[in-house]
Amino acid sequence: MLDCKKYDLISIIGPTASGKTALAVEVARAMKGEILSADSRQVYRGMDIGTGKDIAEYGSGGTRVPYHLIDIFDAGEKYNLFEFQRDFLAAYSDIVSRGALPVMCGGSGLYVESVLKGYRLIPVPENCELRARLEGKSMEELTTILATYKKLHNTTDVDTKKRAIRAIEIEEHYARTPAHEREFPLLNSLIVGVDVDRDVRRERISRRLRARIDEGLVDEVRALLEGGLSPEQLIYYGLEYKYVTLYLTGALGLDDMIKNLETAIHQFAKRQMTWFRGMERRGLKIKWIDVSLPLQERVGLIKDMYNGGCTS
Repeated sequence: MLDCKKYDLISIIGPTASGKTALAVEVARAMKGEILSADSRQVYRGMDIGTGKDIAEYGSGGTRVPYHLIDIFDAGEKYNLFEFQRDFLAAYSDIVSRGALPVMCGGSGLYVESVLKGYRLIPVPENCELRARLEGKSMEELTTILATYKKLHNTTDVDTKKRAIRAIEIEEHYARTPAHEREFPLLNSLIVGVDVDRDVRRERISRRLRARIDEGLVDEVRALLEGGLSPEQLIYYGLEYKYVTLYLTGALGLDDMIKNLETAIHQFAKRQMTWFRGMERRGLKIKWIDVSLPLQERVGLIKDMYNGGCTS
């Protein structure tokens, strides 16, 4: 028996350079919707070309599609999953209160899944007593302690003692927090994936990288450095900001920068698809639409799916 509960939102996902933003914008325009960005780097002001904000695609004037969770943090700061969920809920509630359709668009799989699976993170205060007890322990001991709370899928939790102690601090806080305080509203989303052939995806990535360099990617990173950000701060954001910073600081030549960056983006897109396939294994139903179909035909298919209102 089909569950025909009305969808609460539409989620459009896909790897980098798949054209998901253009599709999401057209869907929002056709269905009186607004975009909720689920991209971990588009939140930063001044990081436009490298993050692929493509603001022009949202239109202007009377045809402009409103968007949220873009340009809400200063470059140099570190935005996290808890902040995303907090900001997502605020924006989502605002959109719904005005009778518009929320359309989530993104390639940051963890951000997307945290909404679709209803994961709720809560702010975790410092536990000075716990930190004091852990400070003298070895990395091996900290890793063992952390493993008693959860499976260690994320190796960055234990790449330094400071991170390992913070990870234990977070898990200990969660263990002592009542479940009802960690709830996130369970949203019923139509999930649409942009299905793009591997070779086509690679060609799109290469073409887009060349275009971004022509559009001034290097100048964008240079301006961020001249504006006071350190090379280490920009390298933290990875991909374009990492490799262009290495070029501007003399660690890489221009040709090597482009070659290494292109390889890194291809690898990133592959990881994105691995995450999305994992989402399916974890119970999320993704309806894949071939990117080769005309844009308006894809929009029409999504409208039909949404109006059908069924989740299986």
